Amino acid sequence: MQRTKHRLAAGTPFETSYYLLQGSEKGPVCMVTAGIHGTEIAGMYAAQKLRDIRIKKGTLLVVPIVNVQAYRQRIRGNPDLNRTFPRNSEDSANHVLANDLFRLAKRYEPELCLDLHEANGFSRLKKSALGQSLITNPTSSSLPVVKRIVNRMNCSIDRKSRHFTIRLRVLPGSFRTAVARVLGARAVTVETSMNLPLALRIQYQLDIVRHFLRGMDLI
Repeated sequence: MQRTKHRLAAGTPFETSYYLLQGSEKGPVCMVTAGIHGTEIAGMYAAQKLRDIRIKKGTLLVVPIVNVQAYRQRIRGNPDLNRTFPRNSEDSANHVLANDLFRLAKRYEPELCLDLHEANGFSRLKKSALGQSLITNPTSSSLPVVKRIVNRMNCSIDRKSRHFTIRLRVLPGSFRTAVARVLGARAVTVETSMNLPLALRIQYQLDIVRHFLRGMDLI
């Protein structure tokens, strides 16, 4: 297996690291991003741990902290980076960091993109809450896999209030919707609840990513 470190938005104030993990055999490409919002730290910690995962085949792209500036300031982002990605094939990103991240995805053409986020509340208790949910576009071919992974996760969680749910929605300008619409990738947003302890949120994020990677036979 080969692991290399690279720079995204190099030479700009938004410069950040990404990692390319390649297995010894050809296989599918998966991309994992975290830290598009600077206050959602569990996904960042989980993504940093993914740098050391062993890939047996295929390619894993990991961007542990997309928006380093927002993370350093502990703000969501100004502007909200997750509203600056292309909205259709004729559109372009309107932020230097979003532009470079989308170009990276376009270069490697991932079959699956996992974007790690966090939200307040519990989706099982309130329809408007996104904490503890997996979000994908309504017509996404990833839906059967998402359903299986939600079931696996919930089998290991005793409290039903903390169970994961599935949300089907389009969010124009978001990274998930952009890679799905423009690149045709399967794309999923992972949302853990900020109301849970940090260590547990990190573990949930890691478990979900590993379920997806096993399903693609990358690990």
